[in-house]
Amino acid sequence: MAFAASVIRTVSGLEVEVMHAYARIVEGTDPEALHDLRVAARRLRSLLKPLRLGALAEDLDRAAKALGQATNPIRDMEVMAAELERHGLLIPASLRRQAVLRWYRQAGSSPQIKDLLDALDAWPDGVRRAMTEGRLDDLEAEASKRIRRQLRKLLAALDDPGHDLHDIRLLVKRARYSQEAYPDLCPLPGKVLDTLKTLQTMLGDWHDHQQWCLRAEEQADLRPLSAEWRRSEAAALERAEESVRRLARLLGKAIGRT
Repeated sequence: MAFAASVIRTVSGLEVEVMHAYARIVEGTDPEALHDLRVAARRLRSLLKPLRLGALAEDLDRAAKALGQATNPIRDMEVMAAELERHGLLIPASLRRQAVLRWYRQAGSSPQIKDLLDALDAWPDGVRRAMTEGRLDDLEAEASKRIRRQLRKLLAALDDPGHDLHDIRLLVKRARYSQEAYPDLCPLPGKVLDTLKTLQTMLGDWHDHQQWCLRAEEQADLRPLSAEWRRSEAAALERAEESVRRLARLLGKAIGRT
């Protein structure tokens, strides 16, 4: 019961974060507002995933996922605009900033944000009913088992000589967010957590440059940076592979290999 109650409190806190970020988006005064909204939605999904609440979380998870998918192109343009500005390509950067600004101006009527807020508002009542009916008595133990399985799946991917970095990137994100959501269910040593975060950053950098190179093939105003991005992609890949090896060593020691 105490564990389920703590989950409800955490979701309520995330609801406040979503509302604050939404207000800043509507005001159009904070360039980090969309990023903060997406982080809150991502943390929400990470909180729900190990619980496997079924119908109790279906609407909430679907709404958070839909928000992430709908805002992916806008966030990508924000990041791209910053990269172009960093290289002094102000005209193509401005074109993307204008597209982002148009989205901000229309965000007040965003159906995805409205759906997420509605789902957040309705969610606690259903969970409290399930608590009083005794349907969530094993929630903490089951969540702990799933997080451990998640870590073993990550370790297997890290150990695979033919590993796919795209798959590892997703598994690393899930493992990190689960650790942040439930730090006491399957605690990892500080070195493992630090390496997990470092690898996520490196894989994100590699993925960004890879995607930018692909876009440069289709968007002429990005081509002046194509060669530099290819070099950066290769360097990021090398750093990421080294971090994969380090995380495999540390995580293997922390949870053991079967």
